[in-house]
Amino acid sequence: MAPGLIAVVLHYGSLAKFAELARNAHPGWLLPALGAQIGTYVFAALSWRQVLHRAGERRPFRTLFRLSVAKLYTDQAIPTGGVSGSILVMKALNRRGLSNSIGMAALLVSMVTHYAADVVAAITALGLLWLHQDADLAALGLVSAFVVVEIAIPVAVLWAKSRASDGQLPAWITRLPVTEDAIEAVAAAPDELLRDPRLIAETFLCQLAIILLDSLTLWLVSRAISAPIDYWMAFCGYTIGDAVAMVAPSPLGLGTFEAGTTGTLALLGMPVEAALSATILLRGLTFWLPMIPGLWIARHEVSRL
Repeated sequence: MAPGLIAVVLHYGSLAKFAELARNAHPGWLLPALGAQIGTYVFAALSWRQVLHRAGERRPFRTLFRLSVAKLYTDQAIPTGGVSGSILVMKALNRRGLSNSIGMAALLVSMVTHYAADVVAAITALGLLWLHQDADLAALGLVSAFVVVEIAIPVAVLWAKSRASDGQLPAWITRLPVTEDAIEAVAAAPDELLRDPRLIAETFLCQLAIILLDSLTLWLVSRAISAPIDYWMAFCGYTIGDAVAMVAPSPLGLGTFEAGTTGTLALLGMPVEAALSATILLRGLTFWLPMIPGLWIARHEVSRL
């Protein structure tokens, strides 16, 4: 059974709650929230387009936008810090004539800037909590663990690329299952793209824009249910929830994010019931609503690989 279908079965209660909340929500706030989510797909597509243009490879924006829907869905369904969705996009572009080396470079740039944006957002959220005297040792420990994981993964991949390019990779790594082919693909990625500061800055801003738009979505849905909060609170709620989901991943990425976001909003003074309702609405817009097109596109692309 596909991950999306499993999610529907296991979390039917939250899906039904989302539908109920959406029916009762104020459309004047809910429609802009939907627009903010469409914006996340636009910036995801732009981040890949920047890399491809810099490499001299141009693909129709509508294709990249379509793949971005599948990417963000896949990232939600298979929580791997953005890697699963990036691999799907890379394979889909390979099928459309993009070379493995350029595709891998695009994946690496996307991965590095994705993690960098996550780290900046998490540290900023912790700083905001500290300024408002809501930071504690638990928040510090969570963000610290999140930052360590987010930094360790791209550093390890880039270290492996550097060593593989020089032929100095330890032998025990190459003996790991399916590692040899992956390392060869990583080593073949052109260093020029990874060392282009302008490209890194542009894709980083695209990744950061996605986080800000997701936070904006939470801010808007809180108003849709007549429980308004400040934007900085929505930003902290979304970012801490994302950190919890990364440090303590759950099947399909559901449960831990809701707990982290709801708990953070409640800590910041939002009534628990309203915080949970806003989180469910956010989750509905980021996961449930794009599930059908995201699942269909992902299955279509996988079936043609």
